[in-house]
Amino acid sequence: MSKETPTRNTKLQKIVVLGPESTGKSTLSEALAKHYGVVDCKEYARQYLHENGTKYNFEDLLTIAKGQLTLEDEAIQKAEQLFIEKSKNKIVIDTNMYVMKVWCEYVFNNCHTYILDEIHKREYDLYLLCDIDLVWTPDEMREYPDEKPRQELFAIYKDILINQNTPWGIVSGAGDQRTQNAIQLIDKILG
Repeated sequence: MSKETPTRNTKLQKIVVLGPESTGKSTLSEALAKHYGVVDCKEYARQYLHENGTKYNFEDLLTIAKGQLTLEDEAIQKAEQLFIEKSKNKIVIDTNMYVMKVWCEYVFNNCHTYILDEIHKREYDLYLLCDIDLVWTPDEMREYPDEKPRQELFAIYKDILINQNTPWGIVSGAGDQRTQNAIQLIDKILG
């Protein structure tokens, strides 16, 4: 009787964490990267707004989108190297062009063609939508402390995910429970 060799996943799995502000996206992304021992791609918007001020216009969102994609491409390159060297087959991405699309349309009722084109070009393996079950935390970068915009934004993200083909799930819970819930989703869907 021959013993079969387990097959190694030959593709880098790209996990995107998204959702309204103050839903723990960055914290969750970092925790997941640590858990799996993989690269995480940070959110560029916070860096941009910190360096340029929190008053932004429609064109600034295009600059932020391009900066996010630069960070994403650099992180993917690092993750691919880690995959080659240590068989770590995941990358966790904190926000992507869906976030930029929602931001543009929610604030300016318009979206840059560049962002829409990038949505169609890029492929991911799993979306994790952060639930609005966390208490909104004040921060100079955040704009929507009221429950109504948070619910509206969550519904917009959920609608986007329902109407695309990549697997996705909602991540709820606080602290470590939120991370464990995300890990369960990842392991169930991506193995």
